[in-house]
Amino acid sequence: MAERHILVVAHTGRSEALEAAATACTMLRAGGVAPVVPHDDMDAILAHDKKLQLKSLAEVSLADLELVIVLGGDGTLLRAAELARNSNAPMLGINLGHVGFLAEAEKDSLEASIRRALGRDYQIEQRMALQVRVKVGSEVVYQTWALNEATVEKASRERMLEVVIEVDGRPLSSFGCDGIVMSTPTGSTAYSFSAGGPIVWPTVEAMLLVPLSAHALFARPLVVGPESVFAVEVLDRTQGTGVLWCDGRRTRELPKGARVLVSKSPTSVRLARLHGGPFTDRLVNKFSLPVSGWRGPLEGDGN
Repeated sequence: MAERHILVVAHTGRSEALEAAATACTMLRAGGVAPVVPHDDMDAILAHDKKLQLKSLAEVSLADLELVIVLGGDGTLLRAAELARNSNAPMLGINLGHVGFLAEAEKDSLEASIRRALGRDYQIEQRMALQVRVKVGSEVVYQTWALNEATVEKASRERMLEVVIEVDGRPLSSFGCDGIVMSTPTGSTAYSFSAGGPIVWPTVEAMLLVPLSAHALFARPLVVGPESVFAVEVLDRTQGTGVLWCDGRRTRELPKGARVLVSKSPTSVRLARLHGGPFTDRLVNKFSLPVSGWRGPLEGDGN
């Protein structure tokens, strides 16, 4: 029987996360699973517990990963998604941060979550991702992806970004702004939410476009279907350059005339779920929304 491998990704800048990583790796090894950690994290985790028997991700094929356990907040999960992008392994987030919207469990249920991971006791949820391309002229000069969002922003704080936005090959509007956020439903509770965009249920396949501080009469958030394509072009009248950020991790400078094209990625992101329940309950719990006074649906009203 082939050895099982589970990748453990932790926020190594926090002692709490390193302790959680040591606990997780110890439990995995005791359960007959080889714990794998990113090569750059190896020293920090071993410094916390020198007795751990770990494998480096550099020596394990991504195809051999069964699961990715993420110990931290949403930023750590986005890093894990980047590390495991070319694997089929789902990610199980255990929140050690603040909101941790993508996490499935909290730190007080760490050991129970590891036991369920060992028993493969979880459901897999597919999340839509974005395919992102940068074109200069007719040449594609950069390609990447995003789970939450791709943003086109001004490179200089004191200067405005001049853009024209396009949907499905047709121009919609041009204006000056601080930037443009193009988001998945997963990212609708992240940067897009902070910019005033709508929350979209993760079961809905859609893409969002939200302007940032746009100087325009028509600068409302847009929601389009999964077959649509957004384009944002940096106009020549921009003073300076723009910059592309994907999930706050991958970046590319955008000269005047650059076009950023965003569409649905053919490769989704897989999340491991331990609990059922509607997305509404997740919103209420994560944002501590007031629901006092709710009586529930009345008998016979169809709910």
